[in-house]
Amino acid sequence: MSTAPLMPKATAVWLVENTALSFDQIAEFCKLHPLEVKAVADGDAAQGIKGLDPIQTGQLTRDEIEKGEGDANHKLKLADRRVRVPEQKTKRGPRYTPVSRRQDRPNAILWLIRNHPELKDSQIMRLVGTTKSTIQGIRDRTHWNAATLSPLDPVTLGLCSQIDLDLEVGRAAKEKPVPMDTGATLLPASVTTAPAMPEEEEVPAGGKPKDDMDVSAVFAKLKQIGGGKHEKDEDGE
Repeated sequence: MSTAPLMPKATAVWLVENTALSFDQIAEFCKLHPLEVKAVADGDAAQGIKGLDPIQTGQLTRDEIEKGEGDANHKLKLADRRVRVPEQKTKRGPRYTPVSRRQDRPNAILWLIRNHPELKDSQIMRLVGTTKSTIQGIRDRTHWNAATLSPLDPVTLGLCSQIDLDLEVGRAAKEKPVPMDTGATLLPASVTTAPAMPEEEEVPAGGKPKDDMDVSAVFAKLKQIGGGKHEKDEDGE
């Protein structure tokens, strides 16, 4: 609820003409200086302003006026409105940039694109007060002055404050987190200092180790060789 009545000077004119309230009481209620109220009463101010009845507009009650007339120290209280009018939120437009700073905006846009790629075009527009076509031209290197642009911090240029920049960067980080580096990392010490484990011996399908199988094959081969030689000796006799 507003602390001052609607059309305070017109309300002060009506209270001066139709009540016995003091100048201080009217000034306190209308949020004016007592000398302004005195000038209204003397006809030196608010000439041609028609008085506005605060009782008809629902801003003041008759009982409240009577209390003020009976007690010079009583402060008038603004009556509660019967109808609540919602406050209209004005849409925040692009940031105004002084003429002397407008030539620095492309350099600031280039700085933001390179150092904070997570920022959206709408956020850059709010920070430096530019247009989407200008941002796209700088991204694509199709801007008319792209060859001579150099990245400059918009805070240093005075195009935005550090608080606004940090706020937009924080919002962008929440919506689009920066991916963590997934490159090669060092192995833990428990792995690099652990003793080498002996290699397990392969076991063939028969269930015997490879060494045992080789020994058996060697003895069988020798037996075959020895038996063949013995047969030859018998034939020779």
